[in-house]
Amino acid sequence: MLITFKSDADGDVIMFGQIGRLMLKTLGKDPDDTRGIITVAQLDDAIARLREAIAQDKAEHDPAESFEAPEQEPGQAYPEPVIHFSQRAVPLLDMLLHSARHGVDVTWES
Repeated sequence: MLITFKSDADGDVIMFGQIGRLMLKTLGKDPDDTRGIITVAQLDDAIARLREAIAQDKAEHDPAESFEAPEQEPGQAYPEPVIHFSQRAVPLLDMLLHSARHGVDVTWES
């Protein structure tokens, strides 16, 4: 399942269901709703919630460590990089900020 966030102020932000539902919960929305809206009046609170969650995640995980290649033997496959919440949240935060600046709502649907 995919969740698509939409705004007339920015391009769509598409997330896989699990991380999208986590974003909705962070924004104070019901993660089980298949569609909804973050109104202009709700944007400031949503932005503050997401910024707080990003800061908390960065305090727990250093995003730069996600992409450091560890020492390994020749021919050994590199491990998949870990993408943390804070890295996944930035495009949505940008959308919310652009939407607030332009005074437009953000919607989502799955």
